[in-house]
Amino acid sequence: MAEPTQTASTTNTPSSFGYCAWHQAHCRGVRLIRVHEQGSGPGGGLFACRPCRESFDLVPFADQPMPGAGVDAT
Repeated sequence: MAEPTQTASTTNTPSSFGYCAWHQAHCRGVRLIRVHEQGSGPGGGLFACRPCRESFDLVPFADQPMPGAGVDAT
């Protein structure tokens, strides 16, 4: 079976769409920035678009270091 020699079209590439909490509008390419955990009820999260992430130096949640990471627990 022959393999394709061209890269995949970007029209079929998944993209996130949601509400940017920083400029308060819906847009494409939002990423989770902060997670609000709540004891017994549902939590929530704040999302930001690329321009807001760059303007406000926001680091997406998935790219943030885990608390306590790198600390030796001996």
